[in-house]
Amino acid sequence: MSTQLRSEGWSVRPSFVPHGAVTPVTLLADESALTQLAGDPTVAWQTPWSELTNIQLVRFSRGMALFATAAGVRYCWRNPSRNDFEALRAMVIAHGGVVARHRRRAGVYSVAVIVLIAALAGGIGSWLFRNSSGSSELADARHVNLTLKDLPIGWYLAPATETSPLADIFSAAGKVETIPTKPAKKKKQNAVLTEIFGDFAKCLGVAPPRDRVYGAAGQLPDYEVSSQIFASATYGGIEAVSASQYYHTTTMVHEDTAEMSRKNFGSCFVTSNVALVRAINGAKSPTANAGVNYRPATFLRGWSRGGETVLSLPNQSGSPHLVMVEMTSAHYEVTLGVLVNDWPKSEAFVSSLTSTLLSRIVSPSSKPV
Repeated sequence: MSTQLRSEGWSVRPSFVPHGAVTPVTLLADESALTQLAGDPTVAWQTPWSELTNIQLVRFSRGMALFATAAGVRYCWRNPSRNDFEALRAMVIAHGGVVARHRRRAGVYSVAVIVLIAALAGGIGSWLFRNSSGSSELADARHVNLTLKDLPIGWYLAPATETSPLADIFSAAGKVETIPTKPAKKKKQNAVLTEIFGDFAKCLGVAPPRDRVYGAAGQLPDYEVSSQIFASATYGGIEAVSASQYYHTTTMVHEDTAEMSRKNFGSCFVTSNVALVRAINGAKSPTANAGVNYRPATFLRGWSRGGETVLSLPNQSGSPHLVMVEMTSAHYEVTLGVLVNDWPKSEAFVSSLTSTLLSRIVSPSSKPV
């Protein structure tokens, strides 16, 4: 067979023969057939494309998967790399298959995503909305967030075809979340969320009903809006996003700040974010506080605290660091989320981003035009 594509680094489920090798797997493909080379020593299996049905190629944020049915058996090949995605994509489409991007926000966790961004800066109920855009407060909330102009040359908008773990914990860019005009009927909270939020309160040393971040004591912001997710190849690969919240009174922000000033807030908060991202991705949550406190180096009057920890996900290569930073001043609470491979080399840069955001809630004149 004249090979047009040779792709290495795959695994396969199920094995082609009882107790057969499932890794390492190399896929060879040309116009007529798909060939698998599995195990060491290598065992080859070849089948014409015409004998494969329901072919699907799925692109993940850090990998890809190929599905196909042969002789009544559904096979799945997985690869933590996407280096050969475009070449394989052309093959799959040419032989009647479909290509898709995996969307992780499904089932009960679609609610969890909304709940977490609501809780990022105090108030689990802020995912209940009302339509009241157009005010100066909303405009200010929009202008607080990161823009491409805030970032060095080489940064870019994360492509729409990518699905970043940051998208699991920040709302869609530009979507305005507002408080409801009428109280909504209370829904029973998902058991996984109850456990994650309870672990956070225990970590922080507060009773869950008195917790202002995820618990019943949280108060609702008037407006909440997130930035785009930005990316760069620097620091081994880095992504950043922000979310700003405008609260009706400075007292509400002051009381949130008092709770978030507890010693372990940063480590507890980033651990809770990891727990939710892993739950959305079908992985077990951390059983203990996995985060480390991180104090951004800033010289502004506003308040900021953060935490960082490693984020590993199933079927994805690498273990980048997740960094979460909270900032407060006057009517504002702002969250910065960063996913980066080189930590702590990027620590000073994250502090610089914190200073940029903090300056905008401390001094309105510093907001971008």
